[in-house]
Amino acid sequence: MLILAGFLVGVLVGLTGVGGGALMTPLLLLIFGVAPVTAIGTDLWFAAITKMAAGKMHHTKGLIDWQVLRYLWSGSLPASIIMILLMRNGFVALDISFLKTAVAIAILITALSMLFQKQLHGLGKHLRISDAERFKKWQPTLTVIAGAVLGGLVTLTSIGAGAVGVVMLTYLYPLRLTPARLVATDIVHAIPLAMFAGLGHLFIGNIDFSMLGWLLIGSIPGVLIGATLSSKLPQAPLRIAIAIVLSLVALKLLL
Repeated sequence: MLILAGFLVGVLVGLTGVGGGALMTPLLLLIFGVAPVTAIGTDLWFAAITKMAAGKMHHTKGLIDWQVLRYLWSGSLPASIIMILLMRNGFVALDISFLKTAVAIAILITALSMLFQKQLHGLGKHLRISDAERFKKWQPTLTVIAGAVLGGLVTLTSIGAGAVGVVMLTYLYPLRLTPARLVATDIVHAIPLAMFAGLGHLFIGNIDFSMLGWLLIGSIPGVLIGATLSSKLPQAPLRIAIAIVLSLVALKLLL
């Protein structure tokens, strides 16, 4: 069951860049009955290693925008370190109720982001064309801020690097990033972010390495299949379907 779950999530990660956290963490919580702290910590390493396989394939195709990545990492990696320190020193609660609620809210934000991605892309495109000079002036700063938001969210819940990151980039780079480059850049951004956050959870003691191994046996071939098909299949219907599923999962966790 763990191998199958890893494979299915891996395929979706390769196809859309979404699912490393938004789908795997609730699967571990609701289907496998894993404790929230362990689900989050294990999923961060699952996402990092799974996305490494996809990232390598996207890199060989020349789809990664490294300048955008540098801006994102400038915000996300420091924010991840700060969140780890807050968690380790007790400033952020790690009890079951709080973490389940945080995960549910993060999933709901992910689902809403996916549903309104087209509208945000249209707004970004309009601003980019109508006020190009001002928009381009603020792009780097806003990208760093977006990275910081993702860094804190992913470290706390393991969720957001895929879907929320894609939506932010859709708005900030409506002309520069094609759908394929968008997915590739978002996937590669998540790798060091998930590793940073995963190291923090490792020090706190929240990783189940046995479960992680079974998940990766399924996810690595799955993500390679998904990455191969990502430029050949329509993204919009897939993302809407995932968003609907995530909305139901979030409500289940909240209730």
